Order: sequence, then C-alpha cells, then structure tokens
Amino acid sequence: MALSIPNLLKERRHPFIASLFLLLICVAFFILTTTRTSQPPPLYNLRQPSSHPSVTNNKRKPTTPLQETVGNLSNFATDDGGSGEGLVSKWKACPGPLAADYIPCLDNKKAIKSLRSIRRMEHRERHCPKPNPNCLVPLPDGYKVPVPWPKSRDMIWLDNVPHLKLVEYKKEQNWVKRSGDHLLFPGGGTQFKEGVTHYIQYIENNLPKLGWGKRTRVILDVGCGVASFGGYLMDKDVITMSFAPKDEHEAQIQFALERGIPATLSVIGTQRLTFPDNAFDMIHCARCRVHWDGDGGKPLLELNRILRPGGVFIWSATPVYRDDERDKKVWESMVALTEAICWKVVAKSFDSSGIGLVIYEKPISSSCYQSRKENNPPLCDENTQPKTSWYTPLDGCISTIPVNNAWPTAWPQRLKSKPTSLSTHPNAERIFHEDTRHWSELVTNVYIGGLGVNWSSVRNVMDMNAGYGGFAAALTDLPVWVMNVVPVNGPDTLPVIFDRGLIGIYHDWCESLNTYPRTYDLLHSSFLFGNLTQRCDMLDGAVEMDRVLRPAGVVIVEDTIEMLKKLKDILRSLHWSTTIHQRRFLVGKKGFWRPQTES
Repeated sequence: MALSIPNLLKERRHPFIASLFLLLICVAFFILTTTRTSQPPPLYNLRQPSSHPSVTNNKRKPTTPLQETVGNLSNFATDDGGSGEGLVSKWKACPGPLAADYIPCLDNKKAIKSLRSIRRMEHRERHCPKPNPNCLVPLPDGYKVPVPWPKSRDMIWLDNVPHLKLVEYKKEQNWVKRSGDHLLFPGGGTQFKEGVTHYIQYIENNLPKLGWGKRTRVILDVGCGVASFGGYLMDKDVITMSFAPKDEHEAQIQFALERGIPATLSVIGTQRLTFPDNAFDMIHCARCRVHWDGDGGKPLLELNRILRPGGVFIWSATPVYRDDERDKKVWESMVALTEAICWKVVAKSFDSSGIGLVIYEKPISSSCYQSRKENNPPLCDENTQPKTSWYTPLDGCISTIPVNNAWPTAWPQRLKSKPTSLSTHPNAERIFHEDTRHWSELVTNVYIGGLGVNWSSVRNVMDMNAGYGGFAAALTDLPVWVMNVVPVNGPDTLPVIFDRGLIGIYHDWCESLNTYPRTYDLLHSSFLFGNLTQRCDMLDGAVEMDRVLRPAGVVIVEDTIEMLKKLKDILRSLHWSTTIHQRRFLVGKKGFWRPQTES
C-alpha cells in the first residue's frame, strides 16, 4: 500500500510520522498567509523604515511605476480595525484659565520659579515638564475655521486669538487693530512709520545687491512683532523665519501663525537657536530689544554663527540714529564688537520718517580673523566646539568660516541645485537628486488628489521628519509654507534644507514644540514613529500633534502598517476621523471635539 497521509491515519501506522506531516502542512500554510498579508502592495519608490531612508539607505528595491499601481488611490482605502476604545481611560482638558494657549515647555511655572536668575532671559527658554502632560488644550470660546490665505495676512477672527493687549499697547504704531469680529493688520510697526512696504523698499534702495527673492531668499526676523515684515516679503519670493519670545507682548507669534506667516517662539538667551551654522542669507532686527553686546557679545556671536558668509545683518534701532547718551554708548559698543568679528558696514542711512538703519556684511573667509590685533573674541576650536544646536550653551567665540562656502544658486534654481553643505560621500549627490525626484512624484501622484486632502484649505504645513526637505520642495507651487523639522537624534540634514532656500528647525519629538496650539493646518511624517517609539511613548507624540493642529486640520503619516494601526487607535480615541491607504499612508482629520473642562 502506498505510504500516504490518509492511509497512515486510517491504519494508524507510523503515528509520529503522520503527526509530523500534519504539523508541517499547518506551518507552511501559516507562513504563506502571513507573508501575503504583511507585505504592502507595490508602490513607486516606497521608502524603507529608518530615521530618514533617503539619507541613510542608498539601496532601493525594484518597484512598479506609481501610475500603474496607484490608480484612484481613494478606492484602495482600508479600515484595519481598531476603535481606540480602552486605549485611554479618559481624556482630560488641560486645566486653568490660560489652558487654550498652553505650551508645555514654555509654561512650566514650577521650573521657571526655581531658576536662580532671569537676567539672560532664562525664563523664556525651554523647561519641559516630566512626564509630558497628556491633557488636551481646550478651544477658545467661539473658535472658527481660520480665515483663508491670502486674506488672512491682513485679517483674522478675534475669537481665534482673543488677545487685545497689543491693540491697545501698539495702537499708535499700526501693528494690529480691532474691527468688529476681526483683528486687522495694516502693515505697521515701531519702525514702519510709513508702512512695511515702504520700509522693504527703503532697505532695497540702500543695498540693491540684496536681490529680494533671487540672491536673498531665506531671512531671520529677530523680535518680529506680529511678523508683517516677513508676511509682505512673501510677495517677493522671500521666506522669513520670524521669531520672538513668549513675553508680555501678548500673542505676537500666535498672531503671525494665525495669519499664515512662518514663525516660531524663541529667544536669544543662554542657549543656541535651533538653526544650523551659516544658514540665513539675511538677518533683520527692527527695535528687537536684544542687547547684542551683552554677556561678552554672545548674542551677536550667535547671529554670526547662523548668518551665511557674505550675508547681511540689518539693524534698525534707536542707537543707529539717536544722539542721547544711552544710545551713543550702545552704538559705540556695537561698533567695537562688529569690528572685532570682522563685520563690514556696507550701508547706513536715515529715511524720510527719521528712521535709520545700518547694514553689516559677514566676511566670506576667516582670513580677517587671523589679521586682528587682538584675538578677542577668540576663534572657536573646531575639535571641541559642539556640533549640535539643541540645548547647547551660546558660544563665546567666533565660528570659523568653511573654505567651500559659495553663495547658493539664485532662487528658484537653488531649490534643486546641489547644496554646498551636502555630504562629500561619492553617492551623496545622486541620493539627493533621487530624493528630490521621489518626493516630486509622490506628492504629485499620491498626496495631491489621491488621499482626499483639501489642499485649498491648507496654509501652514509642518514636515515632522524632513530629511533633505524634498516634501517641502514638491509643494513650492502651492500657496503653502513648510516648517521642516529635523529630529535631533537623526541625520543632520538641516543645513541642506537652508541651502535649498527652505526653512526649518531642530527638534526632539519626545518633547513639546515651541509653538502655540492650533497653529498648523497639515502635519506630515515619513517613517518617524519607528525611531521615536524606541525612546518615548507614541501617545505623547499624538497628543502633541493634537495640540498644534487646527480643528479640521489633517495629518498624513507614511509608515509601516503596524505603526499606522497603533496611531490610528490613538487618533480615534481623540475623535479624529482616520483612513489608511495602501497599507502605507494614514490620513487623519482632527475634529472640533474637546473633553469637557472640569469646573
């Protein structure tokens, strides 16, 4: 009789062999089923999970062209289960009368009260609570979907940012005015007596080589007020990182972001700004109230660190044009300090309104530093100087200028040209261009039109794991701006982002971001959570996304299906609507639900 499984079972011969055969069949069936269900459908240039695959992984697996496999992506949406019920026992609203504007790392009153000194603005720096708070910020009474761009540049809903201190405090300077249910921004400022448009033209008249939107593309506005300077420069293809501390001038940065203007909360205190060396084409300060010569000149040395060689610093402040004793002393100190760091005055003038400014230019090489009579401030020791700009003390030395520091190609060619700061690795340029092409195709063929996102309602965008900035580069034809975030525990690609004419910051997503609640319309991440959850809880990241995203705002997350399922459960518990596409993309939409505030 032939030896077969049925015969073995029937005659009960060789019981051990029969059992083994059955076990092997079951195992084989399980492996084949698991393999089929765990692999995502083929999709063009799908990136493999890592901190940033296009930066760290040079190999690509064969893929099927996107146009043939995606089709109408909305038809491939899948519901992979999970209701979020039981994940969080009960969400609670953040307590207190100021909870609607809660910023965990800047509102840590206990830590601020324990500071030994606030002389150098230590109380405006980051002091994050431990553990991270998992409460949800409530909405201001009467909150509405924000006024759309470009109308929002000039007016916003009062109920969305119900702060009137600046209306009264700056009423003679045209910063902001109230008109019924709206706040209006007429383009005024302390130094903009004839309007911000006139002021921008005044700067250009003093230094025509600036070349707004061509040679000069990326600007830092220190102590920006309500950011009208940066808002109006957008008409000239200039992108401005506006920043100010969270201080007694209530809601400056919140106003800026509500208007749809790039901005972040920061202060030049005791720590470096979260930007790379040699990043900005121009830095601007109009009455920004920073004591540049304080603490041995460290604040100005910090500007020198982040200003691109050959870039300019525009200082529009009273010591430039007033003759009282105090202003004279400040001017004399500024002259001595700028000469010591080899900044050259390239323009100094007064306009018809009586406002004056001076324009300094940073040298393009370190040769001037070597020829100084005194080595004060000293040159930084490259072997001991910290490379990071995250919780790093300010330098008391001059950062040396790289030998290869050619000015970037004029915008917009700059966006796709080889960045000066790109790695010297033989494959670096090829990887950079592949990354640019990858994001261009993915955004065009999937993100726009394929995921059900209404891009006409999107203005403020954040890429939480930006890599080379390819996602932002692919969106430059849309009326949006992108804050590119480079996680501090991954590859340092932020210099490349600035070389491309884009803006960004360093951040650790295990902590809260320096921004007000409800300040972004769309958050995007690509394979961020695998790395993040090795160091902190995914729940913390989801709470922070909920805090900074506006109601009706959207998140797009590209990740493994395992990570997407976990995130989907959390977002559902927050009453978000969620959809998973192609087992690779999660699209979540935040609603207006908030837990009840305890009385």
